[in-house]
Parts: sequence; C-alpha cells; structure tokens
Amino acid sequence: MYRIKTLNKISSEGLAHLDQSRFQAGNDLENEDGILVRSAPMHDYVFPDALRAIARAGAGTNNIPIDRCSENGIVVFNTPGANANAVKELVIAAMLIASRDVLGGAEWVQEQVHTPNVDVAAAVEKGKSAFAGPELYHKTLGVIGLGAIGVLVANVALELGMDVYGYDPFLSVNTALRLDRHVHVVQNVDELYKVSDYVTIHVPYNSSTKDTINAEAISKMKGQVRVLNLARGELVNDEDMIAALESGRVARYVTDFPNERIAAVKNVIALPHLGASTPESEANCAVMAVRQLQDYLLNGNITNSVNLPNVSQDWSGIARLCMIHKNIPAMLTKIMGVLSDDNINVENMTNKSKKDYAYTMVDVNTRITEEVASELRAIPNMIRVRVLNH
Repeated sequence: MYRIKTLNKISSEGLAHLDQSRFQAGNDLENEDGILVRSAPMHDYVFPDALRAIARAGAGTNNIPIDRCSENGIVVFNTPGANANAVKELVIAAMLIASRDVLGGAEWVQEQVHTPNVDVAAAVEKGKSAFAGPELYHKTLGVIGLGAIGVLVANVALELGMDVYGYDPFLSVNTALRLDRHVHVVQNVDELYKVSDYVTIHVPYNSSTKDTINAEAISKMKGQVRVLNLARGELVNDEDMIAALESGRVARYVTDFPNERIAAVKNVIALPHLGASTPESEANCAVMAVRQLQDYLLNGNITNSVNLPNVSQDWSGIARLCMIHKNIPAMLTKIMGVLSDDNINVENMTNKSKKDYAYTMVDVNTRITEEVASELRAIPNMIRVRVLNH
C-alpha cells in the first residue's frame, strides 16, 4: 500500500483517481511514498526514507527544494496547462479593469449610495466620465511567453479584435501548432515592446527570468502602456515599475502577487493571487498531479517532471528497474555489466537525461533479487534504484 501525504487541501476529484486498493491518502500519514502539495512551503521539510515523488498541483514549484529532491532521487512533478483556462480568463478581466476603471467606479457608486441626500442616478450621470477608458478593440497586445497560458491568451485576444504580438525564444512545435497564424511571432522582444498597448507576461520564474520587466524593458515600451503580471511577482521589478507608474510611462499595472510596497502605489491593481483560483482549475491540477504521481509509483513512468526527463514505456518484461543517477559517462555500461554478470536478459530499455541527472528504465525477463538491486545501488553515482514487478 502506497502512502500519499497531502500538505494542502487537494480536490476530491483528483484524489478519486487514486486506486483505493493500492493507495491511501491523508495529511497525517508518516514515512510517505509520495506527496501532493499546492502552496505549502517545503524547503525545510524533512524527507522520509520512503519518499519517492512530490507532485505539485499547479505549475510553479518555488515552494519545493528542487535541488535537494534531485540529490535524494525524488521526482518532482508539476501540472503545466491544467490551470491555463482560468488564468486566460483572468488576463482578459485584467485588461478590462486596467483600461476602464470598473473597480474604482463601482466603489464610487457605493460611496454615493451611502452618502445622505444624494440622488444616485443624477450623481452617476455627472461623475461617470472620471472612470472612462479605452476599448480593447483594435489595440495591440504583447504576450511574453507562448506556453500553455500564453497561447490561449494570444488566441482569445485575436477574437476580441486585438492585434497580437508574441515572443518566446523556446517556442515548441506543439505550442506553435496551437497558435493562431494571425499572431505576429517576433524574434526580439523589443519589437513587441515598441508596438504594444498592453503587455502580459507568462514565463516561469527562475534566475534567468527574474526582473524580465525592468527599467530597461519599460523604456522600450509605448507611453501609457498597461502591464499585466499574472505569472510570478518576481518577473517584474517592483521599484522600476513604481518609477514608471509615477512618471506616467506605465498607465496601469495589474499584479496577482501584491506586497506591502507595490499594492499601495497609485494605478496599481493588486489581486489576491486569483490566477488559478477556480474550482475547475483546482480539480484539473489535482487530477493531473495524481495521475502523474500514481503512474510513477506503479509503473516508473515520468511525465511533466521539473527535475528529471520524461520517460515512459510499455511493460515488456516480468520486472522493471527504475534508476535515477548522475548524468555522467559509462553509467549504462556499468548497469548492463551488473545485469549481464547475473545472467539477466534485457527486454526493453529507455535512458534519458536532464541537465545533471538521468533516468534509466529497464524491463527484464526475470525477478530481480535484492542481491542484484544492491549491486546496482552500489554503482558510483547511482542515486536511487526501484524494482517493480508486473
């Protein structure tokens, strides 16, 4: 029985996909084989000996110590695209509230309602011009990052009658096929900055993307641009954005990641991290996370891992060896040497690497004894060996 610990509330729709005969899930389990998590901080989490995988029900994994997981042979999964529709819809809402002061207007109406002796209808007609703003139609949207979310945003913006520019130096073939042919894909982000009335960013946060939108980037944008950040707070430099708002170069900034400094600035619309906060998104993320975690624990297959390569193969033997090791020369030779010395015939094998780590899956035509498993674990730079029986 595999034990799956939940560090956050996980949608029941996702948990329902666990095979109840082989898995038990709960927040009070110990020595867990797997973890399902959303936003719970894990950098100080003590890994039990049995832990083999962590599945994040969401795209970002900043709350998980990826390097420490890799060193301990723990696969970390995320769920890219599962919340894409929810974020796409919020981007459209963000463009609208950045253009027309819907929020300020609604608050102002409530003030009139609660002010004695005010004719609300008359006050509205007199004061509504203070909340006016431009339409999206025929304006230009720049989308930085054309992944699962960026593609949806670009395509729906076209349907709203916008001209759309997209930038993504890592655009995949599969994503490109989903992108409407009318999107102007540029090779230099400066081309996007130069023409866009709205700029929205949809890239993962890491050391190379930190402060993507900074003073230099903003200086290349059109005056009175409206900037949207529903991806990660650190992608935008707060101090540079504040300066741009104060100068008027940026008309509005919508962020889903408020802090004490940025949320208090005029013309900032700060949302309480609503990007994926829909029941549909939470269910989609949970289902994907559970399926990936379950497939790995039962079959050794890896899909959507952030620290190890995607590896999947159909069963073709009696037993399966799943080995995580350093990505260095001669590892396969050493693995095959152990199996050959023990007269074990290989039915099928897959080996892939991702940066410093590699994953080798081997199907064999006999049961693997503990002695053989121990020999494999003793290979230098071998991190984890799992034996699965069909």
